[in-house]
Amino acid sequence: MASDLSGLGPWRLVMKQNRKNATTANQPRYSKEEFARRGDAIYERDLRGLLEPQHNGKFVVIDIETGAYEVDADELAASDRLLARLPNAQPWLRRVGYRHAHRFGLLTSARKT
Repeated sequence: MASDLSGLGPWRLVMKQNRKNATTANQPRYSKEEFARRGDAIYERDLRGLLEPQHNGKFVVIDIETGAYEVDADELAASDRLLARLPNAQPWLRRVGYRHAHRFGLLTSARKT
């Protein structure tokens, strides 16, 4: 992207200010496998007994480095709260009472022949 904003008229200052204030995205410090291992271990060891069954179906976002967490029916709200408290968190998302946060693919039923 070119850094020359001169052709944007009054929007030039707004874009320049937004670019200056933009925060760097938090970069993962672990492999996907390590994220899963740590996140699931914290959930099983520390959180399952606290959260199930009263929060079943809600999302839990866990910082895999500190064990800090947030729970909400809205995954973005839980994530935003955790990142507001811990800006450098390494968040792992899981749905309380389920093995994974989301399901991909179709649910199929057994066919009778």
